[in-house]
Amino acid sequence: MKKLVFISDFFVNEINGGGEICDDVLISELRKRGVKVCPFKSREVTTKHIQLYKDCGFTFLISNFVTLSEEVKKYLTLNPGLYSIMEHDHKYLRTRNPSVFTGFKAPPQFIINKAFYSAAKNVFCQSVKHAEVLSLNLEIDNVVNLGCSLWTSDQLKKIRDSIKDKNNKAYIINDNNKIKGTPDAIKYCKEKELTFDLQEKKSYDNFIECLGEYSSFVFFPQTLETFSRIILEARMLGCKIVTNSNNGCTYEPWFKKLKGEELIDFVDNRRDQIVTLIEKTTGLPEKTAVADGDITVILNCYRRPYNLKMQVEALKAQSVPPKQIWLWVNYHEDNKDFDPSSLGVDRVFNNDFNWKFYGRFAAALLADTEYVAIYDDDTVPGSRWHENCLDTMKTNEGILGSAGIILKSDRYVNHDRCGWPTKNETTTEVDLVGHAWFFKREWLRFLWQEKPVTWDNGEDIQFAFMAKVYGDIKTYCPPHPEADLSLHGSVMGNELGIDDKATSTNSSVSHQQFFSERDKCVQTGLTKGWETVRGVKLS
Repeated sequence: MKKLVFISDFFVNEINGGGEICDDVLISELRKRGVKVCPFKSREVTTKHIQLYKDCGFTFLISNFVTLSEEVKKYLTLNPGLYSIMEHDHKYLRTRNPSVFTGFKAPPQFIINKAFYSAAKNVFCQSVKHAEVLSLNLEIDNVVNLGCSLWTSDQLKKIRDSIKDKNNKAYIINDNNKIKGTPDAIKYCKEKELTFDLQEKKSYDNFIECLGEYSSFVFFPQTLETFSRIILEARMLGCKIVTNSNNGCTYEPWFKKLKGEELIDFVDNRRDQIVTLIEKTTGLPEKTAVADGDITVILNCYRRPYNLKMQVEALKAQSVPPKQIWLWVNYHEDNKDFDPSSLGVDRVFNNDFNWKFYGRFAAALLADTEYVAIYDDDTVPGSRWHENCLDTMKTNEGILGSAGIILKSDRYVNHDRCGWPTKNETTTEVDLVGHAWFFKREWLRFLWQEKPVTWDNGEDIQFAFMAKVYGDIKTYCPPHPEADLSLHGSVMGNELGIDDKATSTNSSVSHQQFFSERDKCVQTGLTKGWETVRGVKLS
């Protein structure tokens, strides 16, 4: 499946602007073609998101990006060709208005984001004039003119059904936004002694129905409209257009030739051509089929259901994907309205009780694969994590994990860390692991051989010491090289794991209680003969 991250400041459910409507049609059409589209708000995107989705085989299409951080723009710029830009309203100019400059050419001090545009695989413009002015100012050669905006077939049917006899009046939109030029439109009608109605903003359907009754549409934008959907809608409705030179669509060679039903048919046909052009030129990658590993993955849903989609995508994009993905749901108010059916997982254990940490390890007993991989709800693996674990098993067979602990005393808090927090370059033996476990299913018998010290805490400690004491099975952190995040068991640990939903920081569980329980788990293991990496003894 082809995969695309679509980034924009806003989407059509938030703002019903021309750019957002066009984007929404594009997203819908790409999905009809089997493209997996993941929309992201610009302000929510981090470099970690870009790295993760890049490793998962996604390409990126960036629409409006005012709230995209400079850090993300810089990262993308350093990865030329990774992304394309769907340009809507001159974000290469400080003023966003090229019409105030002679010949639409801005002085150098007004140019911004040039490197960001230059490094894009494509910069999609919606009209020949839009493309010409952007190229003139940025002096780049990656500009693609789409030659039209996008409408759905339903929207075009609404326009077609709204063509009617005209009332010999002019339609003017009453818009307080100065760039829409309402005062100029009123002045024009008065000077020409044209009867006009000043119409308030309406819903899309009501606007189309109302505009269809008018003989003319008077519109004098004060900036260069990259396309001007509203002008084209008026022309499709058979209205006479009274405007200035600030509408991109009027420069298209077909604009003066087509009107009414003929123009509607043209726009309907252009939709498929535009989407095909975008699909081909962005280089949407096909996912290469790879053999599944003999692995069952178990995810946990408790207080962070919003992370699950990202986790599932990362797991399906593994160089060695699992045979099945299961979801264990511990009941909490934060997930009671969450619908897991949208995730595309293979099994769901939907509980009306919070079984805490051990429940998912109980579910693992039902797995029919050689290996089981269990992930905390704040853990998203790099694209080669399973491959890394299988390779490590060949040289250091044991319980593997992304965050390792090496104890320094019989108190849990006295330890050194390993794995993604410290970036170990080579496989390292540790006393226990967490965040992401990878182990042979048959080893679960050691975990369940005895009742845990407590059901409220310490499953990571219990599994490690029971496997070591009764099975002579060691615990390791596979390599987590700083230069290759694809091998990491967790690539967004700091971003996703440090919040008030973590058990260790939860106000309902005191730090003293949390660490006291873990101390007791460590000391129980030592009592049973647990030989730690540093030979810790009971004090």
